[in-house]
Parts: sequence; C-alpha cells; structure tokens
Amino acid sequence: MFKKTCLFILWVPFFLILTPYSYGQKYPTKPIEIINPYTPGGPLDLMSRLVAETAPKYLGQPLVVVNKPGAGGSVAAADVISSPPDGYKLFATTNFFFAMTTKTQKIPFDPGSLTPLANFLEMKDGTCVRADSPWKTFNDLLNYGKKNPGKLRWAHAGRGTAAHIAVLVMFRKAGVEAIDVPYKGVADKIAALLGGHVDASTMTYSTVKDHVRDQKMRFLIFNSDHRYGDPPDVPCAVELGFPEVPGLIAYGGLFIHKDASEEIKRTLMGALKKTYEDPDFRRRLSDLSEEMRYEGPEFIRQAIKKGEEVAVPILKELGLYVGK
Repeated sequence: MFKKTCLFILWVPFFLILTPYSYGQKYPTKPIEIINPYTPGGPLDLMSRLVAETAPKYLGQPLVVVNKPGAGGSVAAADVISSPPDGYKLFATTNFFFAMTTKTQKIPFDPGSLTPLANFLEMKDGTCVRADSPWKTFNDLLNYGKKNPGKLRWAHAGRGTAAHIAVLVMFRKAGVEAIDVPYKGVADKIAALLGGHVDASTMTYSTVKDHVRDQKMRFLIFNSDHRYGDPPDVPCAVELGFPEVPGLIAYGGLFIHKDASEEIKRTLMGALKKTYEDPDFRRRLSDLSEEMRYEGPEFIRQAIKKGEEVAVPILKELGLYVGK
C-alpha cells in the first residue's frame, strides 16, 4: 500500500508537467505575438501596436509586437507557419504579400498555410509631385509623358511592388513611355523627389503627409475607387479612367495559421472586431492618416484574388514571376 501511494504522489506532478494548462481554461491563456514583417514605424507596424495595446481588453491576455523584417515578409510568414497552430502567433501583413510578394520569390512554405482574420486599414497609395512642379493634375503628367517619350522620371520602392505595377498599368494605358527609378525605401524616394532627381514618385499618404500639409508635395491621384476625406481634393483612379488600378490597393490586417481551431479563430475575430469598435482605438488609428476599414476574412480573400488578376500578368511580362 505504501509503495502504491508513493507511486501516485510521484505520478501526479509528472502529469501536471505534461499538461501546461488546467482543464476548463479557454484560449488564450498566455501572451499572443503579432509578428510584423517590417521595421518599426511604418503604417502596418503602428497598426499592429495599436491592436496590441487595445485587444487585451477583449482577450484577457497581453499582445506583443515582434518585428521580423526580411525577404518582403517571408521571414515573418515562415516563423508563423512553422510554429504550432495554437493561436499564439499572428501575422501582420497586406493582401499583396500573397498576391505579389510570394509570386516573385522561391519560398520554402505554402502561403495558403495562412488565413485572414481581420482587416483594419486601406493604404492610401498614389502618385506625388513637388508642389512647385508644372503638373497640377495627373492628366497634365500623362500629357507631358506622351509628348516627351523617355523623359519623365518616376520613383518607386521596387519593381514588382503594388505601387510600381499600378503606375505601369496607368502609363501603358495612356501611352506614356517613362523612366522608372527604384529606391530602397520611403526616405530615399522623398529625398529624390524633393531634390529634383525624379519628376514624380509613388507614395503612401501617411509617410509624406507632413510634406503635403507643408505644401512641399502634392498628390495627383490615389490608386482607389473613391476619394478620401484626407486629403479631400485628390481624384481616384476610377474617376480618371483606370478602373483596374483599385485591384492593386493594399489592405493591412492580421492572419493566423490555417490549422488553428475554429474556436480560436472565432475568439480572435470577435475580439478584433471589438478592438476596431473601441473609441480610443479608432481615434488613434485615424491619427495614422490611412483609411480605416474593418473587413472580415472573405473581403481579404477577394482582395488577394483581385490583386493577382491585375498583377500576375505584368509580373510574368517583367520576368519577375516565379510562382507556380
């Protein structure tokens, strides 16, 4: 009898070691990581940090943003995909990671292993010129480009990106032959435009809003199907005759491993919707100066599909497509 009792006493702690959470506890029971594929400070990173600050009110556990830049987001995606599908790692990205980035890289994972949860932002991407430039409208720019083949110089942050493809689509449709100049990032594009090294540049509004408000730059067009409230006087691509371009709009949101349980997904989607509806969160998200837009998984899937329809043929034409 004594030996049996001793064995039971020894067995109970060992069982508890193997069972990290007691029965009856529901997800989440520990902090959740938001894996961000970019360096700190960009719209997606700031969005993630706002979510991390507000969502604990509705999930009951902390959220921590972890920046893992590299390979256009593939380093961060691989981290989430290779981790257990237990809901403790989320991936912050845009629809264009799936519609374009994964089509231009040989990646060691299946991007279909990630599934969308919620969208929070619509990026205000468009074409900028200096405020003192002779082009007051996008049509002015197009007319100059048509009359002066090979003279118009425009900057972007890399061939094969959504913003690069959007301008190519419009220039080709308008019959413009221009010189595209790739730069490493926003700071280089700003310096090139303000320094007169290029005539125009693709930009995301939040990254240059101070220059716009200080009347150093102005947007000629946004790549959208509607005008934005800030700034209100910039036409959208659809009204200028480019209905295909809004298929290249970038939407920022959160994704999860597709094998996470439906209960975990429902818990997260419910909490993220409450997060978006939180007045303080909305106020602070608005301060980012991108378009606030909450949407669910199906909207994001459709945005990925639309992006592929527009972008993939051009990626193939440019020799950038390596997808299946």
